[in-house]
Amino acid sequence: MFKLIKISINEILGLEGVIMSDGFKGLSGKDIISVLDLSKEDFENIFKLADEYRVNGYRDVLRGRVLSVAFFEPSTRTRLSFESAMHRLGGSVIGFSSEEATSVAKGEKFIDTVRMLDSYSDVIVIRHKFEGAAKLAAEVAEHPVINAGDGRNEHPTQAMIDIYTILKLKSNVSNLIIGVMGDLKYARVVNSLLYAFTIFKPKKVYLISHPLLKLRDEAKKFIASQGLNFEEVSDINLVLNELDVLYVTRVQKERFPDPIEYEKVKNAYKLTADVLRKCKEDLIILHPLPRVDELERSVDSTKHAAYFKQASLGVPLRAALLTLILGGY
Repeated sequence: MFKLIKISINEILGLEGVIMSDGFKGLSGKDIISVLDLSKEDFENIFKLADEYRVNGYRDVLRGRVLSVAFFEPSTRTRLSFESAMHRLGGSVIGFSSEEATSVAKGEKFIDTVRMLDSYSDVIVIRHKFEGAAKLAAEVAEHPVINAGDGRNEHPTQAMIDIYTILKLKSNVSNLIIGVMGDLKYARVVNSLLYAFTIFKPKKVYLISHPLLKLRDEAKKFIASQGLNFEEVSDINLVLNELDVLYVTRVQKERFPDPIEYEKVKNAYKLTADVLRKCKEDLIILHPLPRVDELERSVDSTKHAAYFKQASLGVPLRAALLTLILGGY
């Protein structure tokens, strides 16, 4: 007679005794609405498994599981990397990439759409133009919900990729001086990254922006309350030679309530290869992408450009997150 043997993802990847901790198990079934839903141990467990996928390849640990991608706003990297991750793990994907492709266009209520997706799948990844949409979806759905960006609020999995990239290229975060430049007012990736910094504690963070694009007060008060060492500046040239990491964001045109306000700041800053002559030899430049005019293509050919590497880490990172949330171990 044949004996059925159950093999865990830890045994397949040689991780038995390495990351099978209570924190590891605790991610199973968890909603990820804010980066603050994760502890430092959670981050580290996700990173360890992402490393294993990068080195040893992916396994069919989520075969039979279904991911719903509910993207009420456009996306390239986030949506496709989640889909690629799920397929590589043996799972299936359903969903949509615009509101016009759903019954919401016919007048269906958002929560009814969420309920339907919840009944069709095991996890929902949602992006929406309104802050709080992901939290509302999590309250309605029985299965886990992952926030892929809600308005100007947060984008937690992007911050996971950002921290992971810094660790891969710089080994740690705590001894670094990091600049975050661009639209700090409306870019949700900035909020999530700064919140993640309150967990990983870099040496110092410079917030570099036009006065009309400064970090909103609620985010500023929070990171201050968590002891993050930061300083606001308006000119990158004042701090560039100090930076180990420079994180650039585009002006979020779609978030501006007033087009006139956007016109005032749309060309407020631009990073070029010439500007980088003043930087450290080992500076790395990150950008969540897409870019517009804030990051000139001349930077691509410099040794400082790390944003395509950053984007490439989205698949293993999100594969690890899906594995842990869906209990594929």
